[in-house]
Amino acid sequence: MSFPFTPPRPPSPLAVFRHIDAHAPVPLKRPFLEPLMNRLLAEPLAAGEFEPLQGRYLTLDLADGAPRFTVTLQANRLRLSERPGEACIRGGWREFLQLLGREQDPDTLFFQRRLLVEGDTELGLWVKNLLDGLDQSGWPGPVREGVRLLAWGLR
Repeated sequence: MSFPFTPPRPPSPLAVFRHIDAHAPVPLKRPFLEPLMNRLLAEPLAAGEFEPLQGRYLTLDLADGAPRFTVTLQANRLRLSERPGEACIRGGWREFLQLLGREQDPDTLFFQRRLLVEGDTELGLWVKNLLDGLDQSGWPGPVREGVRLLAWGLR
């Protein structure tokens, strides 16, 4: 038996996430993103590796629909900001995962223009080098393994 009506397909989860992220104000995002960032980056924060970000603003833009957010350093904690970034690192979530999972050389990602730095390039390149050198050994096992597996699967 065939039906004359085909129901519409539900939107993709990424499209739903993109819509919610675009309309959610920063104060609603803070309780979710700030603890995650500060937990994952606790060791480099404690070591002062993020000091150059004090009073500066960097936007991370996952161009393929994932979040775009601006971070700064306040009282040795990463904070989301509503201000525009002085620099922006833009790329797809795959490229960010490959960078974090060390599955792709960061310079290759930039030379192939799969990751872009806009605005204050000195600040953007400093963050790129910081992300490349992150020691993930302090990350919770499931997070570390998830990043590794996702990045490996994207080769």
